[in-house]
Amino acid sequence: MQRQKQLTEWLSSLYPDQPFSLAPASADASFRRYFRATFADGSTKVVMDAPPQHEDCKPFLHIGKLFEEAGAHVPHVYAQDLTQGFLLLSDLGNTTYLQALDAGNARQLYDHAIDALIKIQLASKADELPPYDEALLRRELNLFPEWYIAKHLGVTLTEKQKAKLEEVFARIIKNNLSQPCVYVHRDFHSRNLMVSQPNPGVLDFQDAVYGPITYDLASLFKDAYIRWEEAEIIDWLIRYWEKARKAGLPVREDFADFYWDYEMMGAQRHIKVLGIFARLYHRDGKDGYLKDMPLVMEYLHKACERYIDLKPLLNILLELNMQAEKNNK
Repeated sequence: MQRQKQLTEWLSSLYPDQPFSLAPASADASFRRYFRATFADGSTKVVMDAPPQHEDCKPFLHIGKLFEEAGAHVPHVYAQDLTQGFLLLSDLGNTTYLQALDAGNARQLYDHAIDALIKIQLASKADELPPYDEALLRRELNLFPEWYIAKHLGVTLTEKQKAKLEEVFARIIKNNLSQPCVYVHRDFHSRNLMVSQPNPGVLDFQDAVYGPITYDLASLFKDAYIRWEEAEIIDWLIRYWEKARKAGLPVREDFADFYWDYEMMGAQRHIKVLGIFARLYHRDGKDGYLKDMPLVMEYLHKACERYIDLKPLLNILLELNMQAEKNNK
C-alpha cells in the first residue's frame, strides 16, 4: 500500500489539476507491477512500479528507445522517476494476443507480429545490447537440471545421464552461437503482444539481448500459452523467412537450414522455460505456470523425437518420467 501511495503522489505532482483513478493493469513474473491511470477526460496512461531495490528501469528505457526508433509500437515514456522506480507510459490497451487470437484472425495478427519483429531486427547493432553468449545460454539451460529435474521432479541424475545431458547442451549451444545475430526481445509471445493501433503493441522487452535470429520466432510460434497445428506454424515461418530475406536480414539461404536453427533454438528455450516455470513455483510460490508446463514439454519431446542430435535428451526425458512416477507411488 505504501508503494501505491507514493505512486499516486508522484502522478498527482505531474498532473496537479487533473483528477485520476488508479486500477491494477497487470503484473509479471518479476517485481514489476503496472497500474492504469484513467483521467477525468477518459484518457488513460500506464504507470510502471519497479521497486529500485529489485528492478533496474534503465534497460527498459534504453531498449524501449531502440525499439521505438526502429518503428515498433512500444510504450512511449512520458515521465520517469528512477529514484522511486516509477515510469509513466502510453497505454497500449488491455487486450493481449493471447486473449484475441482465434482461427479466424491468427494469420493477420501473426503477420503484424512478423512485421514488427523484422523492424526490430533490421535496427540491430552489435554493441547496443548484452550478447546472448555461451555463458548466458548455458546459465539458462542449467535451470533445467537444477529446478525442473532436482527440485520439481525430485530426481537425482546419474553420472551417465549428466554426461548425456551435457553432450546435448553442447550441441544446442554450438548451433545457437552459429546463427546470425540480431536484437532478441526474449519473450516475444502472445502475452506480451497487445492488440493495438498500430498493431501489435510490444511489451516486456527489458531483458533484450543481441543474439540468434530465430529466438523470437521460437517464442512466438512455439508459444507456451497457446497451441497451433505444425502445418500452420510452418506456413507462418515461411512467411517470416521470405519477408526477412526480402528485407535483407541475415537468415539462412535455404529454408531447411533456417528451420533446423529454429528447432534447435526452440529446444534451448523450452529447456530453459521448464526450469523457469519450476523455479517460479518452488522458489517464488507462483503456481500459475504449472499448467503451461505440459505444452512446453510437448514441444521439447517432438523436437527430441525428430532429430538425432537431441535423441540422448529424449532418452533422459523418458527415464525421468519413469523415475518421477516411481517416486510418486
